[in-house]
Amino acid sequence: MKFNLRITPVVLAFGALALATGAQADTLKIGIPQPMTGPNTQYGDQIQAGALTAIDALNAAGGIKGMKLEPLLIDDGCEPKQAVPAANRVVNSGAKFAVAHACSGTTVPAVNVYEQEGIVAITPGATSPLVTDTIKPHFFFRTIGRDDQQGPFAADYIVKQLKPKKIAILHDKQTYGSGVATQVQKTLEKDGANVALFEGINVGDSDYSAVISKLKALGPDLIYFGGYHPELGLLLRQAREQGLDTQFMGPEGVANKDLVAIAGPAVDKLLVTLPADFTKMKGNEQILENFKKYNRSPDGAFTMPAYAAMQVLADSINAVGTDPAKVADYMHSHSFKTGIGQVDYDAKGDLKHFEFAVYRWDANGNMTQIQP
Repeated sequence: MKFNLRITPVVLAFGALALATGAQADTLKIGIPQPMTGPNTQYGDQIQAGALTAIDALNAAGGIKGMKLEPLLIDDGCEPKQAVPAANRVVNSGAKFAVAHACSGTTVPAVNVYEQEGIVAITPGATSPLVTDTIKPHFFFRTIGRDDQQGPFAADYIVKQLKPKKIAILHDKQTYGSGVATQVQKTLEKDGANVALFEGINVGDSDYSAVISKLKALGPDLIYFGGYHPELGLLLRQAREQGLDTQFMGPEGVANKDLVAIAGPAVDKLLVTLPADFTKMKGNEQILENFKKYNRSPDGAFTMPAYAAMQVLADSINAVGTDPAKVADYMHSHSFKTGIGQVDYDAKGDLKHFEFAVYRWDANGNMTQIQP
């Protein structure tokens, strides 16, 4: 994919109609900044699949208030240093609405831009509490649960189902990874579990022998990792090669299809927490038909949340028009029926409820939902 690729819907038919009637068909730009390059492009692919399918379906139904939607794909690389430039590209495009960013480390600095410029943006992927706790935004929202919702959910499963006697927690020292690991640690310790190790590893290292040796000496029954799939893939493979066969568990950031290419069969029995499988939710039949119609997959942690983000924007703009301030006010004060269920926002733009589930991987990288 090209950097900062802009996709413009086909408008020839509408242009011909405008010439015939003397009117001009307006468009409504939707910024979609997400990773299009780098190791986390799969998350960007999921956001694109969800947002673009919703946009295609809306355009086929006549758009929003007679306006056709124009998606603007912008690469943020899942890199914090690209966050503000990517957000500014949304601003400079003239878009007043965005389905914005997959990664928490990118989202945290970008939120300031959207708030300052009055752009209504919804993240379907960034889970760190810092996204909305730092500045308590008015224009920024989520269609994904926070780490302090996911972490306690994971910890509850660990305590009640796995019942380990000794737990080690590793994280990648980054906003997302350390954040979700900290939430797991806090909840486990509050529940009386024995967290014997809480330690960071360095992103980009190729040899984790030192930490694996420490783990072997410690002898935990469970290793929880907060971070992304490149580091966990190496940890899993090297742990198995060095005779450490302990149960691993992680959050949605590790659930990338490329994990299998790194870890191989060492992914077997890996546990992950992910958004529930919304493709099985009653009432989503038409949404699934839309994915089929536009030849995209509804699978992936962030796909249905991205679709839901566009549903929320569309419902709000249809209700109050295109003034971002009025749209934000409407979103804070109303409920929405979406592909991820009912969406209700608190004062900070966070979801009052989000459904997570536990999945188990097999040696081939296939996942099966096991809880709830």
